[in-house]
Amino acid sequence: MKTDHLPLTNSVSAPSVHPGGGRVVVAVSRPDFAADASVGQLWTIPLPDGSPRRLTRGFHDGSPRFSPDGEVLAFLRSWPGKAPQLHIMDGSGGEPQVITDRLLGVEDFDWSADGRAICFSSREPAEGRYGTIEGVGAGAEDPRLITGWRYQANGVGYVTDRRSQLFIVDVPAVDAEPAVEPVGRAAASRSSDVPFSAVPIPRQLTTDDADHAAPRWAADGRTILFTASLHEDADSDLRADIFSIPAKGGFPRQLSGLAAGVRFSAMAGTQSADGQWLYYVAADMGPSGTDFLAAHYGVWVAPVADPEDVRRLSDALTTDFTENGDRLITYGADGVLALDRSRGGTRVLAFSPHGEPRILAEGRFVATALDSAADVVVICYSDPTSFGDVAVVTGGELARRSDFSAGFRAEAGIIPMQEFSTKAGDGYPVHGWVLLPQGPGPHPVLVNIHGGPFAQYGWGLFDEAQVYASAGYAVLMCNPRGSAGYGFDHGRSIREAMGTVDFHDVMSYLEGALAAFSELDGARLGVMGGSYGGYLTAWTISQDHRFKAAIVERGFLDPETFTGTSDIGWYFSSEYTGTDPDRVRAQSPMAQASEVRTPTLVIHSEQDLRCPLEQGQRYYAQLRRNGVDAELLIFPGENHELSRSGTPHHRKQRFEHILRWWNKYLPVQTVQTPR
Repeated sequence: MKTDHLPLTNSVSAPSVHPGGGRVVVAVSRPDFAADASVGQLWTIPLPDGSPRRLTRGFHDGSPRFSPDGEVLAFLRSWPGKAPQLHIMDGSGGEPQVITDRLLGVEDFDWSADGRAICFSSREPAEGRYGTIEGVGAGAEDPRLITGWRYQANGVGYVTDRRSQLFIVDVPAVDAEPAVEPVGRAAASRSSDVPFSAVPIPRQLTTDDADHAAPRWAADGRTILFTASLHEDADSDLRADIFSIPAKGGFPRQLSGLAAGVRFSAMAGTQSADGQWLYYVAADMGPSGTDFLAAHYGVWVAPVADPEDVRRLSDALTTDFTENGDRLITYGADGVLALDRSRGGTRVLAFSPHGEPRILAEGRFVATALDSAADVVVICYSDPTSFGDVAVVTGGELARRSDFSAGFRAEAGIIPMQEFSTKAGDGYPVHGWVLLPQGPGPHPVLVNIHGGPFAQYGWGLFDEAQVYASAGYAVLMCNPRGSAGYGFDHGRSIREAMGTVDFHDVMSYLEGALAAFSELDGARLGVMGGSYGGYLTAWTISQDHRFKAAIVERGFLDPETFTGTSDIGWYFSSEYTGTDPDRVRAQSPMAQASEVRTPTLVIHSEQDLRCPLEQGQRYYAQLRRNGVDAELLIFPGENHELSRSGTPHHRKQRFEHILRWWNKYLPVQTVQTPR
């Protein structure tokens, strides 16, 4: 894969199966250099077998969802510089019509049972901010008085003055005549008390000073479920609960976390199709309310009539729905579907109030979303040959129904992933993958370390690994202790011990791969990673000097200053590294920076609120002060998600700088073919 191949990396998400089960609509998006943005449209795929066809032609269309009768398709559409708005169109296709004009856009939505209304979440700006007063830009707004911890979020910015609230909008007929703004005599005779609106006027449902997320209509059509933190100490812990509120208006009723001493972090409140059971995904945040470390979010169920009678349906130590648990899918009369991440792959699980969960499919794929209707289960997924495709789950297998990566494979080719496991010095198993470039070798080696740390490398096609392997580097990727997908104890093992067993696991994986693959050149090694991967990269080069060069990207580098600058700093550092000053410094890459001898490229983004820019700036300055060959690459306008969802040109430039750095310190030796 070359950097010019980025526009061929189609990703697929948000499937919506028609209520009759005869087709599915999905959102397909890709980076586009001409627009310097992610562009995408909706595609329809006939089931059980048929060819995908583009359904819409917007700039960026996503989140499709059929009405309960399948007659109307709702979705979100955005244009350059514009916030996403809710649109509807005939379920079989046609010209869409916009039905919201929210200043800050629409985030999530759900249909009422009768298909006459949609409940959506949208940020409501405080008066005088975010363009509510013409001519008052961001630099001229009033000062912000901060009195709590949770006032910013990466990718959003300040949040306390633009809370996400719930609204209900009546859905017009898809063939209704469009509204025309009156002019001339008609405008003069119009009452000034009723301003013209080209879209239906929504009704605001919630007003509490909190973010209201994941609206889901109850089966009876009279109430709406949502997730929020409405308790008294909401600013100082990670608890969130499931609530219901009457669709006609009223006060929220708490449905989760009702037992004494329970501090749930809950999401994805969903009623079963028969309206008898309440499901949600949740984890207990412990006595402090902030004990999130390696928390395995489980699927819980309770009778709708008695939400206190709640039971966990999934195993607390082995199954984890953290990454894919933001939406449960109704399945049958009384069940739901959920996605469990496991050993770099995904398990599609079916839950019911009765009996054990059933595995509908598992294997070498990473599912990103799913939907079900009329006994048809559809997932969007990636695997070693695809960045994103659609499959029907049948008989425990995936029946692929699209091939959106065909163009990429034809033009760029794919370096295969080889699963490889070894053992750490204490005998602990370390699982991961090796990518070998073409040719006999020996190849220079790049050790890639993932972020998180409670995350995982997986079976999905990974653009970074493909770029580096195609450039001639062998790529090693493993899931050391602290990663997700291998059980609670595995993820929890680095609490107040960062840079210990995780570091040893990565180094053991490197040594095991060098012994197992003769194509690897043990004398030409590089190490790189982002976020937590940036942390462990910086830690590694302070402890081991065998690497020719390193790349530390958007790193968690100083636990002490992380608190007070990062959007999650108020709890993340204390939970992972503890609060004892000596122990914190013993786990801090910044405190160990004087030991670094390895040339290091530091990459950061100006608007990163997760691992703020000061982390990279101060680390870079310390390396320079110590005489280390170091460079600092800063991307304007980007946040913590640069490598995944940054603008296409910035993503391309990032790859170019990374390859430039490796070519400087780890040049790929090419063999000249005799003429």
